[in-house]
Amino acid sequence: MAMLWKFMRVAKYSKTALSPKVKVRGVPTHSRHSSSKSVPSDFAASAPCSNTVELLGKSYPQDDYSNVTEKILSKVGKNLHNRKHHPLWLIKEQVKEHFYKHYLGRRGTPLFSVYDRLSPVVTVQQNFDSLLIPQNHASRRKEDNYYLNRDHMLRAHTSAHQWDLIHSGLDAFLAVGDVYRRDTIDNTHYPVFHQMEGVRLFSCHELFSSIKDGEGLQLFEQGHRTAHKQECHTMEAVRLVEFNLKQVLTKLMTHIFGDGLQVRWVDCYFPFTHPSFEMEINFQGEWMEVLGCGVMEQQLVNSAGAQDKIGWAFGLGLERLAMILYDIPDIRLFWSEDERFLKQFIGPHIWQKIKFQPLSKYPPLINDISFWLPSETYSQNDFYDLVRTIGGDLIEKVVLLDEFAHPKTKKVSHCYRIIYRHPERTLTQDEVHHIHQAIEESAVRELGVEGRF
Repeated sequence: MAMLWKFMRVAKYSKTALSPKVKVRGVPTHSRHSSSKSVPSDFAASAPCSNTVELLGKSYPQDDYSNVTEKILSKVGKNLHNRKHHPLWLIKEQVKEHFYKHYLGRRGTPLFSVYDRLSPVVTVQQNFDSLLIPQNHASRRKEDNYYLNRDHMLRAHTSAHQWDLIHSGLDAFLAVGDVYRRDTIDNTHYPVFHQMEGVRLFSCHELFSSIKDGEGLQLFEQGHRTAHKQECHTMEAVRLVEFNLKQVLTKLMTHIFGDGLQVRWVDCYFPFTHPSFEMEINFQGEWMEVLGCGVMEQQLVNSAGAQDKIGWAFGLGLERLAMILYDIPDIRLFWSEDERFLKQFIGPHIWQKIKFQPLSKYPPLINDISFWLPSETYSQNDFYDLVRTIGGDLIEKVVLLDEFAHPKTKKVSHCYRIIYRHPERTLTQDEVHHIHQAIEESAVRELGVEGRF
C-alpha cells in the first residue's frame, strides 16, 4: 500500500534482460523479530541470450513475462532497512520500539512480532491472488512490475506476505522489506524502495470486551455491502476496528514527528481492504500522504484460516517517512555509500534529532530527446526503465515535455527532458553525452521508436 519505481547496463538491456545464469547473493528468507561513480564504457557490446535467473539460491526459468534487469537484481539482498545506522534502519527501529512498548499481550510480552528478512521473491499468487486483486486489475501489468517469469516476481508490496503470516497463526505482526516497482523518474521515486506492513486481527471478545454492554455485539451479520462496511461485518465491528486503526497510526506518527502534528484521513480504495483510507500529515505547513490502511477483506482473512476474526492492515513507505523526518531531498541518497552521507545518521540512540546536511550542490546537466512512437507497443515505463538502466543513479529526473500528434500521418511524438546530476560529484558534459547517445540508440533498437535526434 505505499510508494513507487527500474535498470541494467545498455550492453545487456532487452525485454528479457538477463544474461544466462545471473547470480545475486542474498539473505536467508525467513526470520522472526527481527551508485556508481563511473560510467559504463561497453555500450556497444551485444547481449547473450538469457534462459535462467539464479537468485537467492534458486533458479527461475525465463519466459515472455520476464522483464527484471541486472541492475534491479543487483539491489536484491542489500536490505538497507537492516543496515545499522542507515536512515531506513532508524525509521524501522523507531516504529518497532513504539509497537513493542505500547502494545503488549496478556503476559506483558510484545503483541506484534516483526519479520524483516522475508524473501523479496514471491509468487504471483502471493502478490496478487491471495489479496483478492482481480485478474484484470491495472496493478498486475508488466509495465508496473518486475517479473522473473509468469509465476514469480519481485514483490510489489509487503502485503504479499499477509496471507502466509495470518495462515501461520499470527494475529498481530509487522513485515518489513524492499519492494520493486517500475515507475517515473524523479527525486521521490526509485524502482526499489522499502515498506512496512502492519496487520492486527481481533476476536469478538478482544474487540468488544471494553465496551459497556458489549456482550451482545457480534462481528458478523448477513447484511449488504456499503461504502462503509463489507456485507459480512456488523457496523459496530467495523466502526471499532476503524477507530482502533486510526488511533494506532495517529499515535505512531505523533511519536515519530512530535506532538502537535496535524493528521487527516482521506477515503480511498484498495482491492484488499474495505473501507480504506490514506493518512496525510501536515509537516512544516505541507500536507503529505504517508501511508494507506483499511479494514481487511474478510474473504482474505477467512481463506487464511482466521474465520472468527476481523482485522485491519496498513502499509507505509520507509523512504517517505525518512525523507520527511530527516529532510533528505533525493531518494537516490539512500543507496549512497558516501561516508559523508552515512555518518550523519550515527548517533547514541535511534531517536536522536538529525537534519540531513547536503553533501554539495552539484550542477545539473540537461539533455532532451524526441522520437516518434511505434504504433502500439510503446510504454512510458519501458522508456523510464531503459533510461535508468543506462544512466543508473546519474539520472535525477525525466519529464515528458511535449506530446505532439502529426495532423496528416497521425504519428505521435514524445519529447523528454533528462536531467543528469550525480548526488556525490560533478558530472562532465562529455560523459553525459556518451550516456545520452546510448539512450537514443537503445530507444530505437529496443523500443522501436523513430528518432528525431
